[in-house]
Amino acid sequence: MLQLNKDEAIAHAAHCVGGPNETFVLNLGPQHPSTHGVLRVKLTMDGEFIRHAEPVCGYMHRMHEKMGENRNCAQFLPNTGRIDYLSAMQYTHGWVGAVERACKIEVPLRAEYIRVVTSELNRIASHLVGWGAWVMDLGGLTPILYAFEDREKILDLLEGVSGARLTFCYYRIGGVCADIDDAFIQGAKAFVPYMRERLKMYKDLVTDNVILRKRLEGIGIISQDMCRRYGACGPVIRGSGIANDTRKTEPYSVYKDFDFEIPVYDTCDSMARYLVRMDEMEQSLRIIEQSLAKLPEGPFINPKVPRLLKVPAGNYSYATEAGRGRFMVRLVADGSDKPYRVKLRTPCLSNMSLFAEAAEGMMIADAIAFMGSLDLVIPDIDR
Repeated sequence: MLQLNKDEAIAHAAHCVGGPNETFVLNLGPQHPSTHGVLRVKLTMDGEFIRHAEPVCGYMHRMHEKMGENRNCAQFLPNTGRIDYLSAMQYTHGWVGAVERACKIEVPLRAEYIRVVTSELNRIASHLVGWGAWVMDLGGLTPILYAFEDREKILDLLEGVSGARLTFCYYRIGGVCADIDDAFIQGAKAFVPYMRERLKMYKDLVTDNVILRKRLEGIGIISQDMCRRYGACGPVIRGSGIANDTRKTEPYSVYKDFDFEIPVYDTCDSMARYLVRMDEMEQSLRIIEQSLAKLPEGPFINPKVPRLLKVPAGNYSYATEAGRGRFMVRLVADGSDKPYRVKLRTPCLSNMSLFAEAAEGMMIADAIAFMGSLDLVIPDIDR
């Protein structure tokens, strides 16, 4: 595929169509499959080349922050799994963590370990969906069938303890709603070696495929400066050589007790972001293995948490590392049973915002590959 820098691409496009002002507007989405929901990108095109890209979001805005201000802290819990429905565990963890920090609620150690295990299982399931859908956008249908086969094994485990398969609402203020049983523990232990073998197969089937590499290598360059300007996070920033992971940089829960690495690649292209996610699944397996080996006995929830919490007046925040990056809850309280102000900092909005600048001069086929590397969940943008 023709590789040009931005200025060369625009000049080439202008030459092909007969002049710099001969452009047309193309709507990518909101029904296009590659936008995965209701994201619309208004593209100004010079032939096959993008001169300007304008993401248009807000088609499914649901006012989660305002809803958080009109409910008590426990009533808002089901909302968290509907922001990024593929990272429901980490989002609920962010909410309960903010409330626990504000109210100085101690969480039993067993509950913290259970949160880590279920969050990392959820992370793998999230990456499997993103990986399979991304490769499908590029024309490969088989990988998503394998991805969903493996994801079903995770969902079976999580359904056994939470009762849900997608929008999990398992965590509670002070712990989790139910303890894990032997069936879950044995199932999770068996999943670790199984998934490691599957990752080897994914490498042979997809990662080392020359067609995939030609579509991703050198495409969608995101510099470290661009990451910082737009507030990029998660695999996007780690694919640009910056080792930023909330589990390490702002340790929460019991993540400091585990030995794991932050996958980082410095080529800054779509292939780097692909490799980060594949490596992260292996690191999640390491964390799950250690968590289950160290799982302590004891209660799974703090029994002293009152049914109706009144959050002390103040300004509180809590961040977690979700599948797509840093998720932060900011809670401003006035001493009543409902937050005065709720602010949710989600990763997809900042990661999507850099698309317009990075896509200039890119061919539309490459823009589809680049957008897949951002792994956007549109409800996470339209909160």
